[in-house]
Amino acid sequence: MFSNSAKYAIKAVLYLAIHSNETKRIMVKDISKPINVPQAYIAKLLQELSKQNVVSSARGRQGGFYLSRANRNQSIMSIVDVIDGEQKFNTCMLSLNECDKDKPCPLHDVIYSSKSTLIKSLENKTVNELSQDVKSGNSFLPL
Repeated sequence: MFSNSAKYAIKAVLYLAIHSNETKRIMVKDISKPINVPQAYIAKLLQELSKQNVVSSARGRQGGFYLSRANRNQSIMSIVDVIDGEQKFNTCMLSLNECDKDKPCPLHDVIYSSKSTLIKSLENKTVNELSQDVKSGNSFLPL
């Protein structure tokens, strides 16, 4: 359901949520290995997330990426929206251009309610909530 880019971006943001703050910034090279994503790839994703204010960054000797309080309160869906775009969840599962509620594909009614529930859950779950789950051991993410 998520693209690899969106999955990598979520892992990177959660890594930042656990390991960074306004005074402790993380360089891309220090993020790529723990989350197992090529450095150039994660740099591109983080730059896009930074442009859209999902993560924060600073240039210079003490530069790097980090999460501010506002970044931590972003929804997980905001990450997916930046990387995959809103259309990712609105497209037909069979890739039909004309699929909608008035002209549904064979999977439309089966998938639609699940898709809506997933979107609402992602909109209501914050980066901070997921990072707290990882920190407390309620969920697992090898970082």
